[in-house]
Amino acid sequence: MNSIQIPPSLDAVLLPLTSDEDVVRLRKRVREDLLALGFSLVEQTKVVTAASELARNTLRYGGGGEARILQLHENSQVGLALIFSDQGPGIENVELALKDGYTTGGGLGLGLSGAKRLVDEFEIDTAPGEGTVVKIIKWRRL
Repeated sequence: MNSIQIPPSLDAVLLPLTSDEDVVRLRKRVREDLLALGFSLVEQTKVVTAASELARNTLRYGGGGEARILQLHENSQVGLALIFSDQGPGIENVELALKDGYTTGGGLGLGLSGAKRLVDEFEIDTAPGEGTVVKIIKWRRL
């Protein structure tokens, strides 16, 4: 498994994901950061929805883990990066897992594919038996 690079940042916030209450805390923090960066309500809703899906996947399929939140400032844009990681069983077939309608948990099968559609950048790094790391970024031009 090749680890997704996490940029060094003094603004990084690390949140545990071990319970439903942690997901609620994550959603609140993500919304606060997006608001501080000037994202619209529509964009906030998209990113919070993606974050919620990925956090729940971390809990349900990865057995819990953590999320990192980083505010990004590059040239004429700002962004919010979210990195979800777990030490769970990993995803055997990423291409299949990213297809709409695919589920191993009896849901609608829109978690990973839906999250990917709601953000500007989406990366997944996983291997069977080695856990999963998912990184998403949403950008806003200044």
